Amino acid sequence: MPDKVFHYSKFLIAVILVGLVAALAIDVERHHVETANTRVDMAIDYEGLQELAQREGLPEDEVLAQAKDAGITSLAVYETTFKKLNENGKATAIAGARLLESYHDGTLTDPAWRNLVEQGKIVGTEAYVTGHDAQTYKEVKEDLIRRLGTDRVTVLQAGNQEVLAVKAHYESLLKMNLGMPTDEMKKVNDAGFYVLARPSNYEKCTDDDVKAVFARLDGFKISEIVFSGNQTLGAPGALMATIDEMKSRDLTLGLIEATTQLQFYKQDGMEEIAKNLGYDRVARLYSIPKDEQPKLKIDTAVERWANTDMERNIRIDLLRIYDKPSPNMTLMETNMKYFRDTHDALVQHGFTVGPSDTFASFYPSKWVRGILMLGVAAAGVLYLSLILPRLNASTKWQIILFTIFGLLAAIPVFMGAGSKIRVLAALASANLFPSLAVIGLLDYIRTKRDELTKHLIPLIVTAAIALFVTGTLSYIGAAYLSGALADTEYLLEFRIFRGIKLTFVLPMVLVGIAFLQRFDIFDGRMDDTDGVVEQLKKILDMPVRIKTLIGLAFVGLAAIVFVARSGHTSGMPVSQTELHFRAMLEQAFYARPRTKELLIGHPAFLLAIMAFARKWPTMLLFALVLVATIGQGSMVETFAHMRTPIYMSFLRGIGGIVLGAGIGAVCMVLIELWQFVLAKAKAAAAKK
Repeated sequence: MPDKVFHYSKFLIAVILVGLVAALAIDVERHHVETANTRVDMAIDYEGLQELAQREGLPEDEVLAQAKDAGITSLAVYETTFKKLNENGKATAIAGARLLESYHDGTLTDPAWRNLVEQGKIVGTEAYVTGHDAQTYKEVKEDLIRRLGTDRVTVLQAGNQEVLAVKAHYESLLKMNLGMPTDEMKKVNDAGFYVLARPSNYEKCTDDDVKAVFARLDGFKISEIVFSGNQTLGAPGALMATIDEMKSRDLTLGLIEATTQLQFYKQDGMEEIAKNLGYDRVARLYSIPKDEQPKLKIDTAVERWANTDMERNIRIDLLRIYDKPSPNMTLMETNMKYFRDTHDALVQHGFTVGPSDTFASFYPSKWVRGILMLGVAAAGVLYLSLILPRLNASTKWQIILFTIFGLLAAIPVFMGAGSKIRVLAALASANLFPSLAVIGLLDYIRTKRDELTKHLIPLIVTAAIALFVTGTLSYIGAAYLSGALADTEYLLEFRIFRGIKLTFVLPMVLVGIAFLQRFDIFDGRMDDTDGVVEQLKKILDMPVRIKTLIGLAFVGLAAIVFVARSGHTSGMPVSQTELHFRAMLEQAFYARPRTKELLIGHPAFLLAIMAFARKWPTMLLFALVLVATIGQGSMVETFAHMRTPIYMSFLRGIGGIVLGAGIGAVCMVLIELWQFVLAKAKAAAAKK
């Protein structure tokens, strides 16, 4: 029976091209938004620099000055606590039980305090607060009353000194947040830094509480607000007050990237604040985990920062000090080198340092996006026409299906909604276009089989050109995927594409179906005129040997590992060897190519061309085509990581094609040498 010939609808292709123009228009706009956001705030905890000064026995001002020169732009200032105040001597909280003990053992000599004890005003279960700095005491008193209420904070007089009697558990009181310290913020600003403010929430927070926090920030240069704890200031009932106060001061909200490097550390109220404040006033913050940094050498940590800012749209780098010196350096020299090298690496990669940049409000035209949706619908119908012979032969039904799919996809977007249909369009783009690219290649080479050279060098060139052409066609899907999702919320990861793991499997299924419609995988021992269904039935009826089951088990295990290691979060650890290999690629390329492309998919692509030209068993060709599809799907799936700049994703795929083609060419040469050696061995054996 003759091979089945599938025709490609010019109408559907024309719609896809029009949709591609719309997708590219959105992608170009996205690129401009991304390239305008290049300023990174290099920040570190003020307490960290204070600790460094103490550990090195240096004046605090000297450490601050050196940190400034090394590139630090903001110091994170947290709310004060009695633990800190007891250490710096500006205020003191002492347990009532301790005062009573001192009174009874005779060590409480101050007459005013002894008088309070004798009057019965000192209670063992309470704590007593005194101030040694007028401004600090004023702020502590204000915050204690605000947090605990006047029924739990009473003013006493110990001679000429005012004392606060606090009904609270003493150990808990020492750790209680007591508001943003103006003395620390002044010291930070005077040293030339911005304040990265880290206020916490109040229990049963009121609008007045919120206003008091922001009033204390007035007069200081604030780079960003990053709330401490698992709640934002004002949650749950006073969030609008927080939003209004931040809007009136044009403050940037910093949100902490989660430890999984996916979205954010969850804080109650953060999404509501971001939405009402405006996503164009939000920046992403990252900090190397406290338990991980000591394991990293300085150059590794510096590289981490550069990659983080480039690949994940991080614009607040919250550094930590190293608490152990590097070889042949003091602790001070170690940390200043760390700061300086990080600064220089960021500048080298095109960033500037200062208060964090934020994305401009980016929401593409609904009309442009709607046209894109029509292109996705056309791609879906085109695929169906390439696996269903009856549909392929009926232009009328192709147009009917396109009309139905197009209306369902585009109308919600034209109406200004369609957030869910956009995700479906992105999922379809990630799976359909790489599949169509591979299927198109299969249909082309089926008509050119007798023209394909069997000579190695020309065959390598032909295979490499085919890889670049197919990759270009797959990139149409990347343009569509990005265009379907791109807006500020996706760039900041308030929304994410959740179909990533599916995109590693579904293109192989789609291509597999098309392959079985075109090829007899048993090399003529099976009539292929009934296509995929009949071939699958006969495959299921085949007797299975134990070695076949073992082979399938290994294939299944490889598939599980492949999927588990894919996506935003991996359930499978990565070996040290692979980590070193990745680091080498990061040094060699602007964007590290993905290993599943350069080591698996693209080499298999070249070998598939070789298999087809040399007429290897069709079952082997089938396996190579499926593996080659992995590379094409991965190129498109890369663009589903919307936080990564589109230009970087584009270059990542190009690097993978170039290096993958080189590795594939080497594999072809090795196979040629192996076949040559086998032929020589067989010839020698025949002579004997």
